[in-house]
Amino acid sequence: MARPLPAFLESLANATRSPGPYPACEAASALHRRLTVIDLHADPLMWSRDLLKRNSYGHVDVPRLIEGGVALQVFSTVTQAPLGINIHWNATSAPDVITALAIACGWPRKTWSSRLERALHQARALEDACARSEGRLKRILTRGDLAAHVEKRAPGTTAALLSIEGAQCLEGRVENVDVLFAAGVRMIGLTHFQDNDLGGSASGQDKGGLTDFGRSVLRRMEDLGIIIDLAHSSPRLFDDVLAECRTPPLVSHTGACSACDNPRNLTDAQLKKLAAKGGLAGVGYWKTATGGRDAAAIARSIRIVAETAGIARVALGSDFDGAVPVPFDATGIPLVTQALLESGMAEADIAAAMGGNALRFLAERLPAA
Repeated sequence: MARPLPAFLESLANATRSPGPYPACEAASALHRRLTVIDLHADPLMWSRDLLKRNSYGHVDVPRLIEGGVALQVFSTVTQAPLGINIHWNATSAPDVITALAIACGWPRKTWSSRLERALHQARALEDACARSEGRLKRILTRGDLAAHVEKRAPGTTAALLSIEGAQCLEGRVENVDVLFAAGVRMIGLTHFQDNDLGGSASGQDKGGLTDFGRSVLRRMEDLGIIIDLAHSSPRLFDDVLAECRTPPLVSHTGACSACDNPRNLTDAQLKKLAAKGGLAGVGYWKTATGGRDAAAIARSIRIVAETAGIARVALGSDFDGAVPVPFDATGIPLVTQALLESGMAEADIAAAMGGNALRFLAERLPAA
């Protein structure tokens, strides 16, 4: 059985600006209860916490998602991250810290040397949590699953969709796309903090474009109905994929360069290109994404993306449990609704940004069966 990383170490990695509770005003709370809230990116699976138990550290678990009014959480699997990680430049050959994490958390021995096995291990952990949840955590694999969950959602429930952060876990084999699909993966981010054999990372050594192998993977993903995630992509990879893809991609967790200029965020030109392709940009909650440390900064970035790309192209992409400090845990999401209200955004636009856009996108892009 996997053992959790000591809580104090994870508390350092996944800090919040202040402990809860995070009360929102009455008007915001009432509106938030009417919303279908969807978050496109969180990383609790790599920490080996039991998702069904409420924790006093980290950002995400099922009880806190339910308290925060989240209808659907996209859970990402992380399989590689460089030692000394930064957003500007990471050597392709940098030592991998997820290997140490896998050993420390007691993951199966085969995960110590295989990035594919790490992804499959985390996929099994999510599937197991759904099976043990007694209906509190629904597994979303198809459009039908999503529609049934949203239409018949009972109080005290939420849902999970599985994604991959960095396709280095394919280990150079296109057929592993099918292996991941069979394990429940419905979204794949092509790169993470390092260049890989699909293409360049925004934080990579060479920051190149889409490779021939990457093109083959892209085709297979689209054939199966796996959503393309361009988070962490280099500018060249971003442009190459938009030119090649037949289906709209998304950027699961990012920000706007006009709010905070750095390689992890999207320029106005990129936001407009993504919008023209029918894509979606998930706004993150951490300072590098928003330029601030509170819900008001998140709301400001949401409005910037909406004004640049159109209100239909903005979503939430918290990066909860992604080893970044954020203003609050999952129970504090109503504060974003409040900040958007206080900014003067119309309720219909708030509903779109907080999950309506993501719901429409997933309903169109997930496999039919």
